[in-house]
Amino acid sequence: MDDITFGFLDTVTKEELRPRILIEGLPGIGHVGKLVAEHMIQELGAVKVGVIESVFFPPQVIIEENGTVRLANNELFYYPDGERGILFLVGDFQSTSAEGHYFLSDAYLDIAQELGVERIYTLGGYGVGHLVEEPRVLAAVNHDSLREEVENAGGTFGRDEPGGGIVGAAGLLLGMGAQRGMEGICLMGETSGYLVDPKSAASLLRVLTGLLGMEIDPTQLQQRGAEMEHMLQKLIEGERITEGDELRYFV
Repeated sequence: MDDITFGFLDTVTKEELRPRILIEGLPGIGHVGKLVAEHMIQELGAVKVGVIESVFFPPQVIIEENGTVRLANNELFYYPDGERGILFLVGDFQSTSAEGHYFLSDAYLDIAQELGVERIYTLGGYGVGHLVEEPRVLAAVNHDSLREEVENAGGTFGRDEPGGGIVGAAGLLLGMGAQRGMEGICLMGETSGYLVDPKSAASLLRVLTGLLGMEIDPTQLQQRGAEMEHMLQKLIEGERITEGDELRYFV
């Protein structure tokens, strides 16, 4: 097996793919970016057009609902949005090594550049370690000229946030993309980082669709966010009851 393998599917011909935009939503903190990208794919009816496999993914297979297994992979989906088609990069994993992050990001950019991508949006979560009532959407860009556009859409540029920079594909695609002349915007939804966070994803979706000038129904993400909040509230109340019982026992 090669270090990285990629193949186009026969769902569309390569000549039909004319993306000007790449949206990356690989797994990360709170799965915020993954939730947004997969929600958009579902709502838009984007078509799977490519599969990427790599030795840089964890050494495991994925068990499907029917009990069969497949190699872990990442996938490309395409939505023909007029003259500016959109390519989505989603999947099972990011790299397990620092070296792999660079090689995989380079491969993603090779594919994007070959297809004509001009702008990259990378999506992720910004973990703050506590529950957030109104999640901000923090942003970073690889060209200063993009700042005003992002701010007008509701993105925030926080001073020294995130403090450790942007790790993984979300950051490397911007930095390495700039070397290839591609515009890049990273959007990070504020999240506790403890659980899958559809509420943060809904906030990020609003900013991203504002930048794209699109309307995507956020209902499903909002409902999942409300369900998650309800579950968290029950957990918190359960902990309070347990603490009360322990206090009565010792008193």
